[in-house]
Amino acid sequence: MQPEFMNRAIGLALENVTSGRGGPFAAVIVQNGSILAEGVNQVTTALDPTSHAEMNAIRNACRRLAAWQLSGCEIYTTCEPCPMCLGAIYWARLDRIYFACSREDAAASGFDDLFIYRELDQPPERRRLPARQAMRDEALEIFNVWNGQAVKTPY
Repeated sequence: MQPEFMNRAIGLALENVTSGRGGPFAAVIVQNGSILAEGVNQVTTALDPTSHAEMNAIRNACRRLAAWQLSGCEIYTTCEPCPMCLGAIYWARLDRIYFACSREDAAASGFDDLFIYRELDQPPERRRLPARQAMRDEALEIFNVWNGQAVKTPY
């Protein structure tokens, strides 16, 4: 853990809040000891519920590297990632996560993701947002076509 990278993330989050541009979250992606990309929370300014700091940092890093994988990189974030961001971090294949505040700290300020963690433990039909499987057999054909492709990029 390099304190200068977490300090940078904290500074970005503070600037984001005091400028009125977004929420109290920021993330920095580091590669080979240097900052590769940064991101701040822009949910309300971008009118995009996925515009979390970690998501924006991942998008910026991938564009900069012209790649969809960030192995060899680490992410420094001002708060424990929410389920969406954690999933994106895994999909991007970052090597390590450093976070400052906990999910409990975020919940104390009104950013409570606990209900999502609980929802993920429920079978789809028992979640607050009803979900029902439909037309599985028809949709399986998509996977059959994918599996039969000679040229594809698995991810």
